[in-house]
Amino acid sequence: MIRIAQLGAGRMGALHAHNAALDPRLDLAWIVDPRGEAASALAEQTGAGVAAFDAVLADPEVRGVVIASSTDSHLADTLACLRAGKAVFCEKPLSLSAAELEAAQAELEDPALPPLLVAFNRRFDPHIGALAKRLAEGAIGRLESLHIVNHDPAAPSLDFIPRSGGLFRDFTIHDFDLAAWLMGEPIVEVFAFASCLVDARIAELGDVDTAKTVLRARSGALCVISNSRRTGYGYDQRLEAYGSQGALQVDNVRDTSLVSLRADGPSGAPFPYSFPERYAAAYRAELDHFADVIEGRDRPRTGFSESLSAIRLADAAGLSISRGTPVRLA
Repeated sequence: MIRIAQLGAGRMGALHAHNAALDPRLDLAWIVDPRGEAASALAEQTGAGVAAFDAVLADPEVRGVVIASSTDSHLADTLACLRAGKAVFCEKPLSLSAAELEAAQAELEDPALPPLLVAFNRRFDPHIGALAKRLAEGAIGRLESLHIVNHDPAAPSLDFIPRSGGLFRDFTIHDFDLAAWLMGEPIVEVFAFASCLVDARIAELGDVDTAKTVLRARSGALCVISNSRRTGYGYDQRLEAYGSQGALQVDNVRDTSLVSLRADGPSGAPFPYSFPERYAAAYRAELDHFADVIEGRDRPRTGFSESLSAIRLADAAGLSISRGTPVRLA
Protein backbone atom coordinates (compact mmCIF):
# COMPACT_ATOMS: atom_id res chain seq x y z
CA MET A 1 0.00 0.00 0.00
CA ILE A 2 1.01 3.59 -0.62
CA ARG A 3 1.45 5.54 2.59
CA ILE A 4 -0.01 9.05 2.39
CA ALA A 5 -0.92 11.95 4.67
CA GLN A 6 -3.52 14.68 4.38
CA LEU A 7 -3.52 18.37 5.23
CA GLY A 8 -6.94 19.73 6.15
CA ALA A 9 -9.89 18.30 8.04
CA GLY A 10 -12.65 20.55 6.69
CA ARG A 11 -15.43 19.70 4.24
CA MET A 12 -13.17 18.73 1.34
CA GLY A 13 -10.66 17.16 3.69
CA ALA A 14 -13.33 14.89 5.12
CA LEU A 15 -14.45 13.86 1.64
CA HIS A 16 -10.93 12.97 0.48
CA ALA A 17 -9.93 11.29 3.74
CA HIS A 18 -12.93 8.96 3.73
CA ASN A 19 -12.26 8.04 0.10
CA ALA A 20 -8.57 7.46 0.83
CA ALA A 21 -9.43 5.25 3.79
CA LEU A 22 -11.58 3.07 1.53
CA ASP A 23 -9.07 2.88 -1.34
CA PRO A 24 -7.30 -0.51 -1.15
CA ARG A 25 -4.14 0.98 -2.65
CA LEU A 26 -3.75 3.81 -0.17
CA ASP A 27 -2.76 3.85 3.50
CA LEU A 28 -3.93 7.11 5.04
CA ALA A 29 -1.45 7.44 7.88
CA TRP A 30 -1.78 11.02 9.11
CA ILE A 31 -4.24 13.91 9.33
CA VAL A 32 -2.79 17.40 9.77
CA ASP A 33 -4.90 20.40 10.80
CA PRO A 34 -4.21 23.30 13.17
CA ARG A 35 -7.66 22.69 14.65
CA GLY A 36 -6.84 19.80 16.93
CA GLU A 37 -10.41 18.66 17.53
CA ALA A 38 -11.20 18.55 13.81
CA ALA A 39 -8.01 16.59 13.07
CA SER A 40 -8.69 14.10 15.87
CA ALA A 41 -12.30 13.56 14.84
CA LEU A 42 -11.43 12.88 11.21
CA ALA A 43 -8.50 10.67 12.18
CA GLU A 44 -10.75 8.57 14.40
CA GLN A 45 -13.30 8.19 11.59
CA THR A 46 -10.70 7.08 9.05
CA GLY A 47 -8.28 5.08 11.17
CA ALA A 48 -5.46 7.58 10.69
CA GLY A 49 -3.26 9.26 13.25
CA VAL A 50 -2.80 12.96 13.96
CA ALA A 51 0.54 14.59 13.21
CA ALA A 52 2.19 17.96 12.81
CA PHE A 53 3.04 19.12 9.28
CA ASP A 54 6.79 19.05 9.97
CA ALA A 55 6.53 15.46 11.14
CA VAL A 56 4.78 14.46 7.92
CA LEU A 57 7.44 16.16 5.81
CA ALA A 58 10.15 14.32 7.74
CA ASP A 59 8.46 10.90 7.56
CA PRO A 60 10.36 8.92 4.89
CA GLU A 61 7.53 6.41 4.56
CA VAL A 62 4.99 9.03 3.44
CA ARG A 63 5.11 9.03 -0.36
CA GLY A 64 2.25 11.40 -1.09
CA VAL A 65 0.23 14.18 0.53
CA VAL A 66 -3.36 15.22 -0.14
CA ILE A 67 -3.66 18.98 0.35
CA ALA A 68 -7.14 20.11 1.38
CA SER A 69 -6.03 22.96 3.61
CA SER A 70 -7.35 26.52 3.34
CA THR A 71 -7.17 27.80 -0.25
CA ASP A 72 -4.75 30.61 0.50
CA SER A 73 -2.17 28.11 1.77
CA HIS A 74 -2.40 25.61 -1.11
CA LEU A 75 0.67 26.80 -2.98
CA ALA A 76 2.95 27.12 0.06
CA ASP A 77 1.86 23.68 1.33
CA THR A 78 2.38 22.17 -2.12
CA LEU A 79 5.90 23.56 -2.45
CA ALA A 80 6.84 22.37 1.04
CA CYS A 81 5.69 18.83 0.23
CA LEU A 82 7.41 18.71 -3.16
CA ARG A 83 10.67 19.94 -1.62
CA ALA A 84 10.39 17.18 0.98
CA GLY A 85 10.11 14.57 -1.76
CA LYS A 86 6.37 13.93 -1.48
CA ALA A 87 4.03 13.63 -4.45
CA VAL A 88 1.15 16.08 -4.12
CA PHE A 89 -2.60 15.87 -4.73
CA CYS A 90 -3.83 19.45 -4.27
CA GLU A 91 -7.43 20.63 -4.19
CA LYS A 92 -8.21 23.37 -6.70
CA PRO A 93 -7.23 26.10 -7.05
CA LEU A 94 -3.49 25.71 -6.67
CA SER A 95 -3.36 29.45 -5.99
CA LEU A 96 -5.72 32.40 -6.08
CA SER A 97 -3.09 34.47 -7.90
CA ALA A 98 -1.79 34.01 -11.45
CA ALA A 99 1.29 36.10 -10.56
CA GLU A 100 2.03 33.82 -7.63
CA LEU A 101 1.78 30.75 -9.86
CA GLU A 102 3.99 32.32 -12.52
CA ALA A 103 6.63 33.13 -9.91
CA ALA A 104 6.68 29.47 -8.80
CA GLN A 105 6.52 27.99 -12.31
CA ALA A 106 10.14 26.89 -12.58
CA GLU A 107 9.98 24.95 -9.35
CA LEU A 108 6.51 23.50 -9.91
CA GLU A 109 7.56 22.19 -13.32
CA ASP A 110 10.99 20.95 -12.21
CA PRO A 111 11.19 17.34 -13.45
CA ALA A 112 13.51 16.49 -10.57
CA LEU A 113 10.70 17.04 -8.06
CA PRO A 114 7.88 14.57 -7.37
CA PRO A 115 4.69 14.86 -9.45
CA LEU A 116 1.91 17.37 -8.77
CA LEU A 117 -1.76 16.58 -9.41
CA VAL A 118 -4.27 19.42 -9.08
CA ALA A 119 -7.74 18.03 -8.46
CA PHE A 120 -10.07 19.35 -11.15
CA ASN A 121 -12.55 16.61 -10.45
CA ARG A 122 -14.80 17.14 -13.50
CA ARG A 123 -12.13 15.52 -15.65
CA PHE A 124 -12.62 12.29 -13.70
CA ASP A 125 -16.41 12.16 -13.97
CA PRO A 126 -17.43 9.15 -16.10
CA HIS A 127 -20.31 11.00 -17.78
CA ILE A 128 -18.25 14.02 -18.78
CA GLY A 129 -15.39 11.69 -19.67
CA ALA A 130 -17.64 9.83 -22.11
CA LEU A 131 -18.61 13.14 -23.75
CA ALA A 132 -14.96 14.20 -23.97
CA LYS A 133 -14.01 10.89 -25.62
CA ARG A 134 -16.77 11.14 -28.22
CA LEU A 135 -15.87 14.75 -28.89
CA ALA A 136 -12.21 13.88 -29.42
CA GLU A 137 -13.21 11.06 -31.76
CA GLY A 138 -15.04 13.56 -33.97
CA ALA A 139 -18.49 12.16 -33.26
CA ILE A 140 -20.12 15.58 -33.86
CA GLY A 141 -17.57 17.01 -36.24
CA ARG A 142 -15.95 20.33 -35.41
CA LEU A 143 -16.97 21.77 -32.03
CA GLU A 144 -18.78 25.08 -32.53
CA SER A 145 -20.30 25.87 -29.14
CA LEU A 146 -20.30 24.57 -25.59
CA HIS A 147 -22.90 25.24 -22.88
CA ILE A 148 -21.99 24.58 -19.23
CA VAL A 149 -24.57 24.85 -16.42
CA ASN A 150 -23.12 24.83 -12.90
CA HIS A 151 -25.65 25.91 -10.25
CA ASP A 152 -25.37 25.23 -6.51
CA PRO A 153 -28.49 24.24 -4.55
CA ALA A 154 -27.90 26.93 -1.91
CA ALA A 155 -25.40 29.67 -1.13
CA PRO A 156 -22.47 28.80 1.14
CA SER A 157 -22.17 30.19 4.65
CA LEU A 158 -21.31 33.88 4.67
CA ASP A 159 -18.07 33.32 6.60
CA PHE A 160 -16.81 31.31 3.61
CA ILE A 161 -17.24 34.13 1.09
CA PRO A 162 -14.35 36.45 2.14
CA ARG A 163 -11.80 33.61 2.11
CA SER A 164 -13.11 31.83 -0.99
CA GLY A 165 -11.36 33.98 -3.57
CA GLY A 166 -14.69 34.95 -5.13
CA LEU A 167 -17.18 33.20 -7.37
CA PHE A 168 -14.88 32.92 -10.39
CA ARG A 169 -11.83 31.57 -8.52
CA ASP A 170 -13.73 29.27 -6.17
CA PHE A 171 -16.74 28.10 -8.17
CA THR A 172 -16.41 28.85 -11.89
CA ILE A 173 -12.79 27.64 -11.79
CA HIS A 174 -14.15 24.12 -12.50
CA ASP A 175 -16.00 25.39 -15.56
CA PHE A 176 -12.99 27.32 -16.87
CA ASP A 177 -10.90 24.14 -16.70
CA LEU A 178 -13.69 22.10 -18.27
CA ALA A 179 -14.06 24.57 -21.14
CA ALA A 180 -10.32 24.70 -21.81
CA TRP A 181 -10.15 20.89 -21.82
CA LEU A 182 -13.15 20.24 -24.04
CA MET A 183 -12.57 23.08 -26.50
CA GLY A 184 -9.02 21.85 -27.01
CA GLU A 185 -7.63 25.19 -28.21
CA PRO A 186 -6.57 28.50 -26.67
CA ILE A 187 -9.30 30.76 -25.34
CA VAL A 188 -8.62 34.29 -26.57
CA GLU A 189 -11.51 36.39 -25.21
CA VAL A 190 -13.71 36.47 -22.11
CA PHE A 191 -16.90 38.48 -21.52
CA ALA A 192 -18.73 38.16 -18.20
CA PHE A 193 -21.88 39.56 -16.62
CA ALA A 194 -22.51 39.10 -12.90
CA SER A 195 -25.07 40.12 -10.30
CA CYS A 196 -25.91 39.50 -6.67
CA LEU A 197 -29.44 38.06 -6.75
CA VAL A 198 -29.36 35.31 -4.14
CA ASP A 199 -28.24 37.17 -1.02
CA ALA A 200 -27.49 40.89 -0.78
CA ARG A 201 -25.03 40.18 2.02
CA ILE A 202 -22.77 38.42 -0.50
CA ALA A 203 -22.47 41.74 -2.35
CA GLU A 204 -21.63 43.48 0.93
CA LEU A 205 -18.74 41.03 1.26
CA GLY A 206 -17.47 42.01 -2.19
CA ASP A 207 -18.63 39.02 -4.22
CA VAL A 208 -21.37 38.02 -6.67
CA ASP A 209 -23.62 34.97 -6.73
CA THR A 210 -24.96 34.81 -10.29
CA ALA A 211 -22.94 35.01 -13.52
CA LYS A 212 -23.00 34.35 -17.24
CA THR A 213 -19.61 34.12 -18.92
CA VAL A 214 -18.84 33.80 -22.64
CA LEU A 215 -15.51 32.42 -23.81
CA ARG A 216 -14.29 32.67 -27.40
CA ALA A 217 -11.64 30.25 -28.64
CA ARG A 218 -9.05 30.99 -31.29
CA SER A 219 -11.14 29.29 -33.99
CA GLY A 220 -14.19 31.36 -33.05
CA ALA A 221 -15.89 28.51 -31.18
CA LEU A 222 -17.91 29.79 -28.22
CA CYS A 223 -18.61 28.58 -24.69
CA VAL A 224 -21.34 29.93 -22.41
CA ILE A 225 -21.01 29.24 -18.67
CA SER A 226 -24.02 29.70 -16.40
CA ASN A 227 -23.40 29.97 -12.64
CA SER A 228 -25.69 30.49 -9.67
CA ARG A 229 -25.24 30.01 -5.95
CA ARG A 230 -28.87 28.85 -5.57
CA THR A 231 -31.36 26.63 -7.34
CA GLY A 232 -33.60 25.42 -4.53
CA TYR A 233 -34.05 22.10 -6.34
CA GLY A 234 -30.63 20.44 -6.33
CA TYR A 235 -27.13 20.56 -7.77
CA ASP A 236 -27.79 21.46 -11.40
CA GLN A 237 -24.97 20.09 -13.57
CA ARG A 238 -25.55 19.99 -17.32
CA LEU A 239 -23.29 20.09 -20.34
CA GLU A 240 -24.06 20.47 -24.05
CA ALA A 241 -21.59 20.38 -26.93
CA TYR A 242 -22.77 21.43 -30.40
CA GLY A 243 -20.73 20.56 -33.46
CA SER A 244 -20.88 20.74 -37.22
CA GLN A 245 -22.42 17.26 -37.39
CA GLY A 246 -24.53 16.96 -34.26
CA ALA A 247 -24.55 17.42 -30.52
CA LEU A 248 -23.54 15.68 -27.30
CA GLN A 249 -25.27 16.19 -23.95
CA VAL A 250 -24.77 15.26 -20.32
CA ASP A 251 -27.93 15.86 -18.31
CA ASN A 252 -28.36 15.85 -14.54
CA VAL A 253 -27.56 12.37 -13.26
CA ARG A 254 -30.52 10.85 -11.43
CA ASP A 255 -30.70 7.87 -9.09
CA THR A 256 -32.92 6.04 -11.57
CA SER A 257 -34.36 6.74 -15.01
CA LEU A 258 -37.88 5.85 -13.83
CA VAL A 259 -40.56 8.38 -14.79
CA SER A 260 -44.08 8.29 -13.33
CA LEU A 261 -46.90 9.53 -15.59
CA ARG A 262 -50.08 10.50 -13.77
CA ALA A 263 -53.03 12.82 -14.18
CA ASP A 264 -51.27 15.48 -12.14
CA GLY A 265 -48.26 15.35 -14.48
CA PRO A 266 -45.02 13.42 -14.97
CA SER A 267 -42.43 13.03 -12.23
CA GLY A 268 -39.00 11.45 -12.05
CA ALA A 269 -36.30 10.62 -9.54
CA PRO A 270 -34.52 13.61 -8.01
CA PHE A 271 -30.93 14.37 -8.90
CA PRO A 272 -28.17 14.91 -6.31
CA TYR A 273 -28.54 17.87 -3.99
CA SER A 274 -24.83 18.57 -3.53
CA PHE A 275 -21.44 18.07 -5.16
CA PRO A 276 -20.22 15.15 -2.96
CA GLU A 277 -23.13 13.07 -4.26
CA ARG A 278 -23.02 14.15 -7.92
CA TYR A 279 -19.28 13.72 -8.30
CA ALA A 280 -18.75 10.82 -5.89
CA ALA A 281 -17.29 8.60 -8.63
CA ALA A 282 -15.03 11.42 -9.83
CA TYR A 283 -13.60 12.00 -6.36
CA ARG A 284 -12.81 8.31 -6.00
CA ALA A 285 -11.30 8.15 -9.48
CA GLU A 286 -8.98 11.12 -8.98
CA LEU A 287 -7.54 9.56 -5.81
CA ASP A 288 -7.01 6.29 -7.66
CA HIS A 289 -5.27 8.29 -10.39
CA PHE A 290 -3.05 9.82 -7.69
CA ALA A 291 -2.03 6.30 -6.68
CA ASP A 292 -1.09 5.59 -10.32
CA VAL A 293 0.91 8.82 -10.41
CA ILE A 294 2.85 7.97 -7.23
CA GLU A 295 3.66 4.51 -8.59
CA GLY A 296 4.81 5.97 -11.92
CA ARG A 297 2.05 4.26 -13.91
CA ASP A 298 0.61 7.54 -15.20
CA ARG A 299 1.34 11.24 -15.46
CA PRO A 300 -0.90 13.80 -13.70
CA ARG A 301 -3.84 14.74 -15.90
CA THR A 302 -3.94 18.23 -14.45
CA GLY A 303 -1.17 20.22 -12.83
CA PHE A 304 0.52 23.59 -13.01
CA SER A 305 -0.36 24.58 -16.59
CA GLU A 306 -4.06 23.75 -16.20
CA SER A 307 -4.15 25.65 -12.90
CA LEU A 308 -2.57 28.74 -14.45
CA SER A 309 -4.91 28.62 -17.44
CA ALA A 310 -8.00 28.41 -15.23
CA ILE A 311 -6.94 31.20 -12.88
CA ARG A 312 -6.12 33.48 -15.83
CA LEU A 313 -9.64 32.94 -17.14
CA ALA A 314 -11.03 33.72 -13.69
CA ASP A 315 -9.00 36.93 -13.59
CA ALA A 316 -10.20 37.89 -17.07
CA ALA A 317 -13.83 37.33 -16.07
CA GLY A 318 -13.41 39.56 -13.04
CA LEU A 319 -11.74 42.23 -15.16
CA SER A 320 -14.54 42.01 -17.72
CA ILE A 321 -17.11 42.71 -15.01
CA SER A 322 -15.22 45.70 -13.66
CA ARG A 323 -14.73 47.18 -17.16
CA GLY A 324 -18.03 46.15 -18.67
CA THR A 325 -16.22 45.00 -21.81
CA PRO A 326 -14.74 41.80 -23.26
CA VAL A 327 -11.17 41.05 -22.21
CA ARG A 328 -8.69 39.67 -24.72
CA LEU A 329 -6.06 37.19 -23.56
CA ALA A 330 -2.49 37.17 -24.79
